[in-house]
Amino acid sequence: MCILGSSGSGKTTLLDAMSGRLRRTGTFLGEVYVNGRALRREQFQDCFSYVLQSDTLLSSLSVRETLRYTALLAIRRGNPGFFQKKVEAIMAELSLSHVADRLIGNYNLGGISIGERRRVSIAAQLLQDPMDLTSVDTQSKEREIETYKRVQMIESAYKKSAICHKTLENIERTKHLKTLPMVPFKTKDSPGVFSKLGVLLRRVTRNLVRNKLAVMMRLLQNLTMGLFLLFFLLRVQNNVLKGAIQDRVGLLYMFVGSTPYTGMLNAVNLFPVLRAVSDQESQDGLYQKWQMLLAYVLHVLPFSVVATMIFSSVCYWTLGLHPEVARFGYFSAAVLAPHLIGEFLTLVLLGIIQNPNIVNSVVALLSIAGVLVGSGLVRNIQEMPIPFKIISYFTFQKYSSEILLVNEFYGLNFTCGSSNVSVTTNPMCAFTQGIQFIEETSPGATSRFTMNFLILYSFIPALVILGIVVFKIRDHLISR
Repeated sequence: MCILGSSGSGKTTLLDAMSGRLRRTGTFLGEVYVNGRALRREQFQDCFSYVLQSDTLLSSLSVRETLRYTALLAIRRGNPGFFQKKVEAIMAELSLSHVADRLIGNYNLGGISIGERRRVSIAAQLLQDPMDLTSVDTQSKEREIETYKRVQMIESAYKKSAICHKTLENIERTKHLKTLPMVPFKTKDSPGVFSKLGVLLRRVTRNLVRNKLAVMMRLLQNLTMGLFLLFFLLRVQNNVLKGAIQDRVGLLYMFVGSTPYTGMLNAVNLFPVLRAVSDQESQDGLYQKWQMLLAYVLHVLPFSVVATMIFSSVCYWTLGLHPEVARFGYFSAAVLAPHLIGEFLTLVLLGIIQNPNIVNSVVALLSIAGVLVGSGLVRNIQEMPIPFKIISYFTFQKYSSEILLVNEFYGLNFTCGSSNVSVTTNPMCAFTQGIQFIEETSPGATSRFTMNFLILYSFIPALVILGIVVFKIRDHLISR
């Protein structure tokens, strides 16, 4: 059967209705029968599948891997060879066996052909065992009207034929049979939530690991920024007149301000494709959008820890910051949190805002504002207007800055040029100990050190939970 019509005539809406994608809108008239049994609206998705016009696939997975992960998401785990046999059968049926181990690729970097991508999308739907498969094919504008006229002629002739009348009679007769065949629903033996989450985590991780450029970007972005600081400062001093305090404050400002931005760059570059895949697959009932979000969050953690350790190991010791191993650990933990928070904040916004470039700008502005208001490194928080003081408590930069400030300055003793330099000659010589600078910049920060860590890291689960809520709302809003 072929469905034709001009643009905007309702072809896609009809297919959405048939495949159960119209969840909240649309008025349905008439009845739908399968094997003589009436089908309720909420059962449509359990019988029919729908291949979209565009193929949304992960480019760094092979054809076999793409279909295997789909099968793992659609069907509860069976014996070891079950999924392999099912995937191999589907590939053989759609003539994909010869490209089974080739990467999907994309339109810019090669991979399988457009026709093969289309067949992979169809195979992914067939793995869900639909009774019928609906698909959209496009026609050129020049041929659309001519084809439509010819189909109208064929339709008119068919309606007058004996075959049409006999088919309609058979349909009516089937409705009144005493014993009706069962409705061939899709398999209901789908994996559990945690099983699906594990499959998504493996798929997301494998797709990233295959992308060497993405891996290098994730691991070395912070280090690249750190190398610039190394060449700029080389090594901090203890002489106040040579910038002992100024250099350290500048470093802390850079650490707090830049690490959320590098986290944001990762999410903006890597997550939109996964978001598009989850938008499509969630409508097919494979999983919910928030599960893809959580899988991405889990895959981020080890990469971010390794990237932070590489950055910290090179920068901390080379710059000559406080030479204690424990403080190196505190420093790494205080830098890791803003990096993760920047990435997770971006994920939350990507659930609301479709355009990644807009999200990039919003997160950058929020990061800059947070450093200005919350860090206390640009202006003493005690001297700010009351509204900004209140806002500072809701910025993660406040807690990260206080941790880094105490971690670096506590226990330091400064010199001030030669011994005959007095305070009246240079007021900067008033700071001879790091604790003096801490109390001047963030009074009481030493006593809040542990609490600041707890509050800082509470931002991470809070953003994850907020992201899950946002993607649940997104699921409701974009469903038709």
